[in-house]
Amino acid sequence: MATNAVDETEATKATTDEKAVDTTKSDEVPETEVPAATDDAQAKEETPSGVGQGAAAVVSAALGVVSLTGSWIGTVASARQNLVGQLETAQNAGVAQQIQAVYGDAWQTTALWGGLFALIALVVGVVTLARPAFGTPGRIQAPWIKSVAWAGVALGVIGLFLAVLKYTGILLGLPSAS
Repeated sequence: MATNAVDETEATKATTDEKAVDTTKSDEVPETEVPAATDDAQAKEETPSGVGQGAAAVVSAALGVVSLTGSWIGTVASARQNLVGQLETAQNAGVAQQIQAVYGDAWQTTALWGGLFALIALVVGVVTLARPAFGTPGRIQAPWIKSVAWAGVALGVIGLFLAVLKYTGILLGLPSAS
């Protein structure tokens, strides 16, 4: 029995050694493959991901929407101008002067803030679209970034146009007091 136990132990030991040898042989990587993997990792780290351009495109579109719908800053500035108009207008002033001071100046202030947001949306959208021309040669811009940036440019142009029309009184001008 003793010899049988020794034989089994030696057989188990030999099988374990073979597995260990096989495992180390299969895990070895030829030296030619290691630099190629490192070069790929470095190339991925150096390649810009386009996240900044995507964010700029979204910001452009959002600012374009704000220029059309109004902003908190525009509302506060309009209310302030309304208050200033009320304080500065004399009680014996004519109706046309009171309407201009109280409502007209507030309306123009709202138009100015809308125009400012539209102009910023337009500039950010154009810069986002022009950025690939000054970036990495051969690197194309993602199609969704172009689409959103063009939307921001279009909304900026529309918002700027409407702001000019509002400011000049062509669009929803003040009623005549006479």
